Amino acid sequence: MSRVSKSLKNAKVGLFFYSITIFVAFFSRKIFLDYLGADFIGLISVLQSILGFLNIAELGVGTAIGYALYKPIFDGDKKEINQLIQYFGHLYKKIGLAILVLSLLVSIFFPFFFTDVPFTLPLIYFAFFTFVLSSLVGYFLNYHVTLFQADQKEYLLSKYVQTAGILKSVLQITLIYNFANYYAWITVELLFVFVIAIVLRWRVKKSYPWLKITLDKNAKYIKYPEILVKIKQIVVHKISFFVLVGTDQILIYAFVNLQSVAFFSNYQLIFGYIQSFVNNGFTGSQASIGNLIAENDFHNTNKVFWEMMAIRCFFGGFLFIILYFSTGFFIDIWLGGEFVLSDDVLILMCANIYISQARKPVDDFINGYGLFADTWAPITETLLNLSISILLGFYFGITGILLGTFISTFLIVVLWKPYYLYTQGFKILVWHYWKDFFKLLFSFLITFLLLKYITKNNLNTEPVNFFDWAIYSGQVSILIFLIYVILLYLLNQGFRDFIKRIKKMIIQKRKR
Repeated sequence: MSRVSKSLKNAKVGLFFYSITIFVAFFSRKIFLDYLGADFIGLISVLQSILGFLNIAELGVGTAIGYALYKPIFDGDKKEINQLIQYFGHLYKKIGLAILVLSLLVSIFFPFFFTDVPFTLPLIYFAFFTFVLSSLVGYFLNYHVTLFQADQKEYLLSKYVQTAGILKSVLQITLIYNFANYYAWITVELLFVFVIAIVLRWRVKKSYPWLKITLDKNAKYIKYPEILVKIKQIVVHKISFFVLVGTDQILIYAFVNLQSVAFFSNYQLIFGYIQSFVNNGFTGSQASIGNLIAENDFHNTNKVFWEMMAIRCFFGGFLFIILYFSTGFFIDIWLGGEFVLSDDVLILMCANIYISQARKPVDDFINGYGLFADTWAPITETLLNLSISILLGFYFGITGILLGTFISTFLIVVLWKPYYLYTQGFKILVWHYWKDFFKLLFSFLITFLLLKYITKNNLNTEPVNFFDWAIYSGQVSILIFLIYVILLYLLNQGFRDFIKRIKKMIIQKRKR
């Protein structure tokens, strides 16, 4: 199966299951808020953010091993793959033990941190260590899944993981609807930790029967010192990423209240699921990039990069505009007007989602080249993010916290990262990036301004139910699509190349 075919297979499976997951998630969210309350949902969000900080090291190991696996997978070297996975498991075991110890230490301070919440400490500890156990199972039993990602076979896991997630939500809804009990909700989370772990381990055995799935205690792991260097570099980058997306809820709890965390997390649920839905369409692209770079054809690499930039900026701009115009109405109909946040919060969240999409090709190619040495950049981004968010959050609440995220992201991600990729990876002047990126940005801004004029003068009816909202959002989406696609096609070579690639694939498929 070719690189493109694998990417499409991953995308199809991921999008199918994710569409079902999104429906279940929004339905269950309404039930959980009605029967468990906004404070409980806020508490869960804060606990998951705390655990997210402790999980930073895992992201570094996974990325580094994935990078190291591209070549032996390309060469079909099973012995090397086994050695890398064994090394991976060895590192994960140490990280898992470290996270367990850190979790125990952090939990000591819960009585001081959660002083004014309407929940007992036993409930808080039960919820937190359920999430901790979920992470530890991944470290000790399911570290092999990285091979699926590097081998562009995530679709083999998605159907099981997503199905288990859907069943979990349905069971939680049933129990909460009948009993409205916090412990019941958490117990189901705990149960499915083991269900998913068992299924994944079975799938690994079936897909890679030659793979060693237990750790060799006598093995010596001195062959990959370069991976340790990469891990240390990547961990610094992941700390920055966590601060960027994971500390908002903790800061909102600190500067506002637990209920506001739930209100904000409702928006994050919408933005997160939609963004994940889009990202699932690109599942396997990182491995494709790694293989592409391994071919050492710069012309083709640069061409693919701009195709990816064009399509990612299209999705980023599309999501910005449709979410800006429709999210407030959706929240009002879905949960009630009291859950709607200010326009300032919405526009900043939309701006961050555009950047998060536009940055992906740059990040993916940086990862593909193994360029992680700019550790000063994430450290600077982290310091800027925290300092600005804390300062502005004290005075402006949620708006100030998000503004800190936007400023730090713009300075490091938008300005520095492309320069780093072009000078150290592509080894050409960064001017080539900016002249094409500004065309993409111009296309987005013109589309947004035109939509703002059209909606203000022609689509000024506020939807009052889901049917009205669907009609309104559909009209806006069609307008965005028509205007944005035309502008991108006229102004951007990368977008034209992408359209040509899709046409060619369709023609080839029809000939078979």
